[in-house]
This record gives sequence, structure tokens and C-alpha cells, in this order.
Amino acid sequence: MLLKDSRYKDARRFEADEQGNVPCKGTRPRVIGAAVGVLEHVVQEGDRLDLLARHYYSDARLWWRILDANPDLGSGVELALAARVGEVILIPKAKE
Repeated sequence: MLLKDSRYKDARRFEADEQGNVPCKGTRPRVIGAAVGVLEHVVQEGDRLDLLARHYYSDARLWWRILDANPDLGSGVELALAARVGEVILIPKAKE
């Protein structure tokens, strides 16, 4: 069950095959559109996705929004950006 404001609420569920077997009891990956209204941020030593989210959105739990705008950063397992120092990443506009 997903919360009404979950970012996965519109993701499709896996469908059963001809035998009625469902390959995975979950949702398919959600569609991530292009980031709009973005700022460019040059990664500094010590930057982490959660710390950037706290700075830009006043909520460290919104780190996934930065990851969505920068899919080349990886899977989100690693919040630290030490390997990206000096690179420019996109910070999407905070939702109003």
C-alpha cells in the first residue's frame, strides 16, 4: 500500500502472466521526467545528497529529488558525493 502523496503512487504494478503468476509483488520503476526550474550546484568537499536537500529544500529527506535530476549519480545508496567534487549537478526547483 502506498501513501496518497507517495512518489510511486502512479507507478504501474507488475501484471500476472498467462498462468496467473506475478513476477514481482511490487511496482515497476516510476517514470522520471526532465528536471525543470533547476539550479546548478558545483559539488564541494563534504557535500552529500541529504545535506544539499536540507540546504535547498529545508528537508534532508528530499535527497531523492536531486538524485532524480542527476541519474548519472547512481542508485542513491551512497549519499556522499566525494567522487564528484568539482562537477556540476542540477538542483530541481522546490515544489510550491
